[in-house]
Amino acid sequence: MRLLVTGASGFVGSHALPALAAAFPEATLIGCGEATGMERLDIADPAAVRTLVTRTRPAGVVHLAAIAAPAAARAEPARAWAVNHAGTVALAHALAATVPGAAFVFASSSEVYGRSFRDAPLDEAAPLAPISPYAATKAAADLALAAIPGIVAVRLRPFNHTGPGQSPDFVVPAFARQVARIASGAQAAVVHVGRLDTARDFLDVRDVARAYALALRYAFAGQAGAFNIASGTTRAIGDVLAALLALAGVEARVESNADGRGPEVMTPRGDASRARGVLGWQPAIAWATTLADVLADWRERVRRESKQQY
Repeated sequence: MRLLVTGASGFVGSHALPALAAAFPEATLIGCGEATGMERLDIADPAAVRTLVTRTRPAGVVHLAAIAAPAAARAEPARAWAVNHAGTVALAHALAATVPGAAFVFASSSEVYGRSFRDAPLDEAAPLAPISPYAATKAAADLALAAIPGIVAVRLRPFNHTGPGQSPDFVVPAFARQVARIASGAQAAVVHVGRLDTARDFLDVRDVARAYALALRYAFAGQAGAFNIASGTTRAIGDVLAALLALAGVEARVESNADGRGPEVMTPRGDASRARGVLGWQPAIAWATTLADVLADWRERVRRESKQQY
């Protein structure tokens, strides 16, 4: 059995590959990404997508490739639509034409709910109401997959997730990088931040990777649908920064600049009851462990950077 994983060399992909290998030891994993030994694929090129799917004929696809940073999607909306929406649809149609009935697990996003967020946690019945280009591209692909015949599509809507290996384009590693640099003496004791008055429903990427493996097994059983992947607990962004500073034993001044950010939801929170009941998924990694691992990752990266300068 062959499994195709797009975006395999990315942050989530680097954690999803071992999770899938453990869940499907009999399968051959075909990773698409930039790492050595992986297939190169421009997901925005429909001909290239068809060629790869026809050649590999995967029994299942875990589709992670995307313009994943909201700021990048705002900067290049046409590219975001080509990759996140058109690329997803092209991949689904190619799979349906080549391996009818194949499993297709899609990395959607909690951001598809947008304006639907209020005070209570949202379940999968909440309307999709995106408020950013990134969220709109993900919502459009999410809805399209539900209507494409010939595949068994499971759409996962994970809430914010972080962990070792994440780019500083995202809030937790952005803080951790600066804290690690301050601790090493590479940066003055000033942390530059955006808004600290928002909150997020955070997850560990390794828990999310496990959800993709469970979703693929569900799709192989012929079951389709959408699932929130969430902790159900919100954490204030300011508290995340304070926790990282405390972990590193660092004191620093905080300078805020939220200019240039698009509209955002203040307190998104998810209800993952369906994932617990149907997939058997729930978060297993403590938030304190996640933060410690992210900080350790950035301490090591900063150490390597400093060695390269000398």
